[in-house]
Amino acid sequence: MMKKKCLIALLLLSVPFLANSSEEAKDSKSPHETKSEPVKADSAEVKTENKEGTKELLDFSSIKDIIKQDGLEGELKKKQDEKRKFLSDKKLKDMKRFNIPNQDTFWSFFSELWLVKNATLLKWDIHKPDFELEKAFTSFLESQGHYETKIKILLLDSVEITHASLPSNSDEYIFIISLPFIRTLDLSKVEISLILFEDFIRAKKGYFKNYITDKELDSFMGSNFNGKPFDKKLVDTHLKKYNQVLFEKGFNFQEQFETTKEMDVLLKNDLKIWNTYLTLIEKIDTLTKNNTLYKKYGQIYPSPELQLNWLRPKNTIL
Repeated sequence: MMKKKCLIALLLLSVPFLANSSEEAKDSKSPHETKSEPVKADSAEVKTENKEGTKELLDFSSIKDIIKQDGLEGELKKKQDEKRKFLSDKKLKDMKRFNIPNQDTFWSFFSELWLVKNATLLKWDIHKPDFELEKAFTSFLESQGHYETKIKILLLDSVEITHASLPSNSDEYIFIISLPFIRTLDLSKVEISLILFEDFIRAKKGYFKNYITDKELDSFMGSNFNGKPFDKKLVDTHLKKYNQVLFEKGFNFQEQFETTKEMDVLLKNDLKIWNTYLTLIEKIDTLTKNNTLYKKYGQIYPSPELQLNWLRPKNTIL
């Protein structure tokens, strides 16, 4: 097989040389010599002269058949297909670099972006003691029938935000809670878990996410900005909505009432836990009335005093 390929290569290489030789021979002929017939351009055969001076014909159609039989033509096609696929895959890979996460993965990404932009204010990235809060809260969630829940808890060395659950992907939860808030109230792991469980219920009801979402953001999710300018203004506008919820607007009375009543129903299965929750709300109520650092708490979570009224049994007159 290898000899056959080498022979074909030599024959193909010899054609230009033979053609040039014939031209030179033609030019060197004397005027008296008889002219030979020219080779037709479209002929599949070329005349060559061997050592004895006899003429032989090169049949290019036969050479083409041999090339096909040896699989060289198929190999060339395969290489061309591989090159096209490589270029197509590269183009697709380059385009994917400009993909915006879809709704399944957008929210955790967007909340983490907000955290990065506010790292200096919130101080969540400095070294803090490990209270094993994730372990304690996971155990609490399981006691309430919520298993295999992905949670992330960030401690803030700041009083700007006391606690919250940020919008996140389905079955994922990102919690932030203030370390000074924990220390001021001297909260136990159970009490911290109860605060986070309130935020967990708000997240499941979608209050925060619903406030951020609009038609523009819906269209933005899952889009691709390859060849177009990135819409930074839209991103900044919706990140500011995080600030409005966490620093200014908070949750309304109806949302707080629904959250408190659900806590009431869920915790009454264990009266010890329910009483711990009631005592916790009393502690927060006292803190917000006496400590100026936490005056804004009732603006974000209205209000501990109202929560106590919703939780305490009503006195009945006989």
